[in-house]
Amino acid sequence: MGNFAFKMKLKAGCKDEYRKRHDEIWPELAELIRLSGVYDYSIFVDDDTNTLFAVQKIAGSGSSQDLGNNPIVQKWWAYMSDIMETNPDNSPVITNLEEVFYLK
Repeated sequence: MGNFAFKMKLKAGCKDEYRKRHDEIWPELAELIRLSGVYDYSIFVDDDTNTLFAVQKIAGSGSSQDLGNNPIVQKWWAYMSDIMETNPDNSPVITNLEEVFYLK
């Protein structure tokens, strides 16, 4: 068990749409993420920079970032690509973050 954190970039003016899409997350995507070992997942936004900061609590060594070959995930990436910075395959541009402190 551990934590996995990363950041992504939201396009300017897209916070409300990002929130709406995640409020309506597809049940099959949520289940897939849970089955990957993620049991707690939060995403925060820095309004000054449009930076998204994500934290996942994971059981095992995997995370949602290991699901890129799944058709459901690829469809979600395509759905989100108009409001986020993405790679050519529509996956979000992410930067993994190193944990430097954890208080239990």
